[in-house]
Amino acid sequence: MGARTGPAHDRSRQLHRRTVLRGGLLAAVGVPLLSACQTRTHDYGELRIPTPENPIRWPLSKKYPIIESGLKPQPGSVLRIYNYADYLSPKMMKDFEAQTGVDIHLSTFNDADEALTKIASGNLGFDLYFPSYDSLGKLIQAELLRPLNQDYLTNAKNLWHSFDNPWYDLGSRYTIPYTIYSTGIGWRTDLADVNLSQYENPFDVFWDTQYTDNMAILDDWHTAIGMVLMRNGVNDLNTTNSKYLEEARVALLDLRKTMNPKVTIQMYTDMPSGQYGLAQFWSGDAINMPYYLPKKTPVDILRYWFPPDGVGEIDNDLVVCLGQGSNPVAAHYFMNQILDVTSAGQNFGFTGYQPPLKQFTPSDLVKQGYVPENLATAVVQESDFKTGLPLLQLPVTAENEYHQIWQEFKSGG
Repeated sequence: MGARTGPAHDRSRQLHRRTVLRGGLLAAVGVPLLSACQTRTHDYGELRIPTPENPIRWPLSKKYPIIESGLKPQPGSVLRIYNYADYLSPKMMKDFEAQTGVDIHLSTFNDADEALTKIASGNLGFDLYFPSYDSLGKLIQAELLRPLNQDYLTNAKNLWHSFDNPWYDLGSRYTIPYTIYSTGIGWRTDLADVNLSQYENPFDVFWDTQYTDNMAILDDWHTAIGMVLMRNGVNDLNTTNSKYLEEARVALLDLRKTMNPKVTIQMYTDMPSGQYGLAQFWSGDAINMPYYLPKKTPVDILRYWFPPDGVGEIDNDLVVCLGQGSNPVAAHYFMNQILDVTSAGQNFGFTGYQPPLKQFTPSDLVKQGYVPENLATAVVQESDFKTGLPLLQLPVTAENEYHQIWQEFKSGG
């Protein structure tokens, strides 16, 4: 790992990637993909939803076979990558092209509806796609993915041991992990005199009227409602209990009425520019904040809090090989490079989102200059995945209830 190499350009499209990944994916395309899964001829039955308590070993695809071992990428061939904007380091891609002679064609999209609609059409020949695990079951059961040949993924040895056999894909038959992130609280000490220890529950800070007109929450239905559930003492962030959801609805409407929060995904620029002093944050965006502070503004005014016991929102993104692609060999080589320490450092430096590799520890990331010491709490640790609370795919009826709550909140009640 080297010095932080994050870009100085605006990251608004990269941050939009995060919200559509978590907020728009299920609502926009859940029903079409579910329908495709239920009508396609196979033996998988009804849509299965993996959870940490209900891990799933997916059956191997009957449509797309595992590629043979020992193959090499063909120089001059094209690797087609379908990804959110600004979610891969350009240098990492150029290095791969130089090493293999393969030409990378990167296509991007504005929202998940567009992405999965095009993937499901099967007509564009994409080789690689970067989903979250809350859509993995749909992709597999719709026969859209090619199982992986682990012989090509030698750099998987760099992964945390907790990803050796992930609950959402036992045996890693279809996925490698890409990035990890937590959700917590961020603030500027010069704009918000925050002392979380004074609250019975640290999330009470978002209802503290001294921060009225000086705070923001994430414009992301599941992430925001999950925070309210935790504040209400409910750690099942995927609850289908209507009583708990009604209590969350009441709390959100009270937040809207008393706090007048900004509902946004632009915290990473808004807070450094001084628009408000307190906000709900994704860890990767907290790590990005120093690059948007005005000149001569000290970095040490920034803070990020995640529950020290690890019981908070924790999630990760994936990379999968699409069955429709014509270059699965190069796809495997590229996935292996993603797990290389140097390449992973390039991606981290560019996106701000951390790879789950053994070499990326809080102390090392601070020492190497990726993260300032006052934001070291934004570095996700492997132990967090043992206690953390993931946001999972929801049953359709529950998902609709979440969306109704969120729309009422955003409309002002």
